Amino acid sequence: MAQAAHGSAPDIAGKGIANPVGMIISAAMLLQWLGERNDSLSLRQAAMRIDGAVDLVLASGVQTHDLGGQVGTAEFTEAVLEALPSVSASPLVGGRQ
Repeated sequence: MAQAAHGSAPDIAGKGIANPVGMIISAAMLLQWLGERNDSLSLRQAAMRIDGAVDLVLASGVQTHDLGGQVGTAEFTEAVLEALPSVSASPLVGGRQ
């Protein structure tokens, strides 16, 4: 079983203002763990690319309201998805280890 690293925030559910970074990074951590457990380079690379995309988006200044930014949950998530193709799966470029 896996879950995001933070609470469910029921007080803001459905408002589009939650910061999705915890959920996205938790998914990357799950892929990393599965990749290590199953000796799968492709799963580990997917995790590195997701981490790198989040880092790239945050560094570009795209941030949710709780971080002082102007975007909501969907807009931030879309920015991460758009950044994925430009992120290397190399542990030397973005990504947490």
